[in-house]
Amino acid sequence: MKPAHEFFSKEEQDKIEAAVKAAEAMTSGEIVPMVVEDSYSYPRAELIGAGTLALGVGLLASWAVGGESIWWFLPFYLVAFFFFQLLIRHSPNLKRKLINPREINEEVYEKALVSFVEQGLHETRDKTGILILISLFEHRVQVLADSGINAKVPEHSWEEIVAIITAGLKSGDACNAVCHAVTRCGLLLTEHFPRKDDDSDELPNLIIEK
Repeated sequence: MKPAHEFFSKEEQDKIEAAVKAAEAMTSGEIVPMVVEDSYSYPRAELIGAGTLALGVGLLASWAVGGESIWWFLPFYLVAFFFFQLLIRHSPNLKRKLINPREINEEVYEKALVSFVEQGLHETRDKTGILILISLFEHRVQVLADSGINAKVPEHSWEEIVAIITAGLKSGDACNAVCHAVTRCGLLLTEHFPRKDDDSDELPNLIIEK
């Protein structure tokens, strides 16, 4: 899995930022795509996965070498535990299978909420900030809109944005998918939040978490 800062090339980042500027030219809304490597470290998945695998290895190895002696089991178990912990930590596909999908959804949503505040999306003049969070490890996309937008645009409208980007991530065309989603956000906002003469670009057009 590529780290967040390498997921989009410089040319792709420029393309996304251009799409954001074009969309914001139609509306007073502020659209901020954000790419993060993961929303949480999920240490429990490593502990449970490594513990379970190491238990099996420890029992088999100690039985084969020393019968039922715990003094053979413990070293085998400890070595296997640390091996499997590192294996799981550096194998995203394996680690993801050890995490409950509900926990993933909750952590991505929490990351989006925290980022919304940390990045100042709640401080726009008309409460019209939109965060499009792309969490790479989880393969999840979360869209959060500020209160000014939620008062007029139905929440289910963002399901389309999530679907567009998710499809792009799966097909390997993430850049164009994000650009398409940003354009669609602009169109959704234009009806209720047309651009004002004194509008300014209050937020970054792309955030990539280091």
